Amino acid sequence: MEEACDTADDLVDGFPDAPVTDAGSGNELPSDARRSWRFGLVTVLVFMGWAVLVTRLIQLQGAQRQLMNERVTRQSIFGEVIPARPGEILDRNGQVLAITISCDSLFAVPEEIPDPWDFAWRVGPILNLNTDELYHRIANNADKRFVWIQRRISDERVSAIRNLNLPKAAWGLRREYQRQYPQGSFASHVLGIRNIDNVGQGGLEQCLHEMIRGVDGHRVMTRDARGIVMEVAADRSHSPKHGQTVVSTIDLLTQIETERQLDALMEDWKPIGACAIVMAPSTGEILAMASRPGFDPSDLLEVPDAAWKNLAVSAVFEPGSTFKPFIVGWAIQNNVLAFDDMIDCSSGIYRMGPRVLHDHHAYGALSVEDVLVKSSNIGMAKIGERIGIESLYEATRAFGFGRRTGIELPGEVSGLLRPVNQWNVYSLGSIPMGQELAVTPLQLITAHAALANGGRLVRPHLLKRPDRVEQDSLTSSQIVNPGADVQSVLLDSDIAEWLVQQPMKQVVERGTGKSARISGVPMFGKTGTAQKLDPLTGTYSDKAWVLSFVCGTPVESPEVLVLVMVDEPTTPGVHYGGTVAAPTASRILQFAATRVRSFAISRLTTR
Repeated sequence: MEEACDTADDLVDGFPDAPVTDAGSGNELPSDARRSWRFGLVTVLVFMGWAVLVTRLIQLQGAQRQLMNERVTRQSIFGEVIPARPGEILDRNGQVLAITISCDSLFAVPEEIPDPWDFAWRVGPILNLNTDELYHRIANNADKRFVWIQRRISDERVSAIRNLNLPKAAWGLRREYQRQYPQGSFASHVLGIRNIDNVGQGGLEQCLHEMIRGVDGHRVMTRDARGIVMEVAADRSHSPKHGQTVVSTIDLLTQIETERQLDALMEDWKPIGACAIVMAPSTGEILAMASRPGFDPSDLLEVPDAAWKNLAVSAVFEPGSTFKPFIVGWAIQNNVLAFDDMIDCSSGIYRMGPRVLHDHHAYGALSVEDVLVKSSNIGMAKIGERIGIESLYEATRAFGFGRRTGIELPGEVSGLLRPVNQWNVYSLGSIPMGQELAVTPLQLITAHAALANGGRLVRPHLLKRPDRVEQDSLTSSQIVNPGADVQSVLLDSDIAEWLVQQPMKQVVERGTGKSARISGVPMFGKTGTAQKLDPLTGTYSDKAWVLSFVCGTPVESPEVLVLVMVDEPTTPGVHYGGTVAAPTASRILQFAATRVRSFAISRLTTR
């Protein structure tokens, strides 16, 4: 009976009846002591568990409360940029050159995508994206809440994405703006482009970027656990300020004709480059500007590096004979030369210090007019000797060479003009014939505009309505005031008129520009044929030439000027400014003159 009771006690305790001893004395502990010890151990363990739980709750409510609140806020309250709509660019008659449309862009929330592979496998084919690359893009950003998938997608693809019934919290669409150029490649160097982030690159897009792009807005919203927007915090949000519309001086029809003629020249003569500029001399307005090779801003996949360069403002070349009228006018202005002077051209050979100069023909005595008409280098060198180095340098600077014009285009260079202390006796002969300096096409036509404009130098510009421009959006070199931005009066009006109405008219009638003549169009002009320096020998090349022709009409009161520059024609033939550049320039001039007359008629009609 006692054994049965002992066994029952052992079962109640849950352990076989084993002897328990006092560690200190070696005596066995009674059963009640064993039970008390076990109860105390369980109590301690329970207390410790509760202590850990309470400590954790205190930590969550205290030390990590701010962190948890921030996490909840981050998941429920979010902000997004409301992009400003870039302003349009128009031609002078309101024709659209650059416009902005709205479209959707797709983004993902990787943190909310449970299966990145399934997402990539379903979305990738619709957007023509590599499925593996899309998967890795999502998986590698698994802790983020925003990753672009594809920007500016079509409405058809947006509809297809919606039909996939993806988790709403895993993706979204953001309305963005896309720049389009309705005229294709026409005026691409004038306009430039806007990249996918709405940043202007090249042309007016870059130079007037702050004015065109506007100011982005911001919106703060609250969403629920499913990602659905519940509320917009109006007090913390602000609307965008859309960009301003730019009205340029470009005439689209003149621009198109200029580029067509330039393309024909490229086909006929196959030069490495060419450019053309059409200008209204009285105001400095650029009616057309084209450069080759060119590009289409709507198709930028394969654009050669040379096509990004706008030769009108960044090419530098020796102007050759197109420079000569400025020196003749300056000499007359400074009373070292008279209209009726005769210049002995030394039968085509003239020693100037250690240097021997040659003319293409053995001219004897020529009038000042014929020195320009026949483009005598010896005649110009003798005029240079009369002027002297200091005054010759002053003339070159006065006509704007050696410094940028300040037109609203990036990439304009100042040309190459050495300081006067580096000039010598060679310079007295070289500068008057258009050597030893390099100019840009824009500098050259701007200087000729001063002759056509009664001796006044006016800054060229592409912005038709500067009064609507916020001045803070332009740098000081870009602020233009058409019709009033006269830098200086270079020549007496009678000298400028004589140059245009006599020698430069005769250049076309009986001189080096005869191939530019158009029946019924009274015009004036000047040819330029300049050898290029050979970088290997440091001497002038016999094969590489830069050819130019500048012309204007009408003769009595010029309304339009055209300059064509051709860099290194490669097809066989006689390569002179009068044979290569002049015919193209005169055809552009004929069209532009018609357009300018239509502007005048339109203004009279509207009045």
